[in-house]
Amino acid sequence: MIVSSATNTTPTTDSTSTKTNSATDPAAAQDRFLKLLVAQLNNQDPMNPLDNAQMTSQIAQINTVTGVQQLNETVKSLASQFAAQQLMQGSNMVGRQVLVEGNTMSVDETSKKATGAFDLAGSAASVTVQVLDPTGKQVGVVEMGSLPAGRYNFSWDAAQYQGDANVRFKVVANNAKAVVEATPLAIDKVVAVSMDGNKLQLQLGRGAIATQDGIKAIL
Repeated sequence: MIVSSATNTTPTTDSTSTKTNSATDPAAAQDRFLKLLVAQLNNQDPMNPLDNAQMTSQIAQINTVTGVQQLNETVKSLASQFAAQQLMQGSNMVGRQVLVEGNTMSVDETSKKATGAFDLAGSAASVTVQVLDPTGKQVGVVEMGSLPAGRYNFSWDAAQYQGDANVRFKVVANNAKAVVEATPLAIDKVVAVSMDGNKLQLQLGRGAIATQDGIKAIL
């Protein structure tokens, strides 16, 4: 907004915090505008008064700026409320077992069973799950036979496994000579939830972090 030369000036403050607050406060912005407008009207050239269309345009501009500022504050408030709601809802996941992408199998100390799952992209005439120790050595095998496309769980008897670390697995699926894609899925437990910006993060029992999108199923 262009303001004509004026003999009256608006008092300013030396407080940095006051300047910062008034710069972002819509009410303060409107107050500054009205003071400048009154000063302009009081000191305009009588021979060249302020044009009505120009005044209307300036009022419309300040109303638009104020509206945008208020909208931004509303959106920020809604985003903050949504993030808090996400965190509260995510807390219901703590203690639940989930499926995430991964090839680690956890051994149940009571049943001595190691479990896992996988997604099969297409039909396969032969599906075999190779159980591997942390060094990559095969310590067991689970024959799944012929399977159509879909999601499958499996378990392996780990009673004879002597290692301390969790075993891993690899799915080998073939249809004649063609390889069928299989995505390994690990069963893990959610132990904590947190927010990273506006994204919910889930801390898993084996140390990994998963996002909501990374959860394939809740068991």
